[in-house]
Amino acid sequence: MELFTTPWWSALLAIILIDLVLAGDNAIVIALAARNLPPQLQKKAIVWGAAGAIVVRSVMTVGVVWLLKIPGLMLVGGLGLLWVAYQLLADHGDKEHDGPVASTFWGAMKTIVVADALMGIDNVLGVAGAAHGAFDLVIIGLLVSVPIVVFGSTMVLKLVERFPIIIKLGAAVLAFTAAKMIVGERLLDAVYGGPDSLPSAKALNTAAEWATYVLAVLGVLAAGWWAGRRAKTAASAAKNLIAR
Repeated sequence: MELFTTPWWSALLAIILIDLVLAGDNAIVIALAARNLPPQLQKKAIVWGAAGAIVVRSVMTVGVVWLLKIPGLMLVGGLGLLWVAYQLLADHGDKEHDGPVASTFWGAMKTIVVADALMGIDNVLGVAGAAHGAFDLVIIGLLVSVPIVVFGSTMVLKLVERFPIIIKLGAAVLAFTAAKMIVGERLLDAVYGGPDSLPSAKALNTAAEWATYVLAVLGVLAAGWWAGRRAKTAASAAKNLIAR
């Protein structure tokens, strides 16, 4: 992918959006990890923790980008990313954030780096899918988004809570990225078209490709809406039961 072209910029924006939307829990853990430190050490721990998180996340993402070149893993990764997109909608607002707390500088930094690595698997998969093997996009996206999440952990959470549409938009981007991964799977060239596909099948291949995009995005949004509706119904029933 050539630098600074329209596809390059759109992929970079998708990577940053995916990182920001999926980083809510990471941001809370980072905020909690440093809260017990003296004021003069809090900023230092967050700065160095952010640097460590960028390095760890970069290594993880580059590894996933390489793994996704193995036949069959693009399909598996795409299906896994669809589940992540659904969980983003289904679980939004249902979690308590009682993360770990550290009382020393090195303890806080270790907590930030380790938590980001363990909780960032969904981010890594999403970024790898959106990057399409472009390592420059992976690194630039991480350099831009990780510091934003680290330094603006509370702001990111409040922004998402104030504008829930961001969650839906992020889930839709993830679903579209998942569909692109599935469409790009070499084992499915017969369905979506490939170097050896017949010209006469081009229309069917294109129709299958767009049908996958539409089904992925609408399916995730519909499933997320249904999960949210069920959760509200269950909560309402529980309140009525308690009231009795």
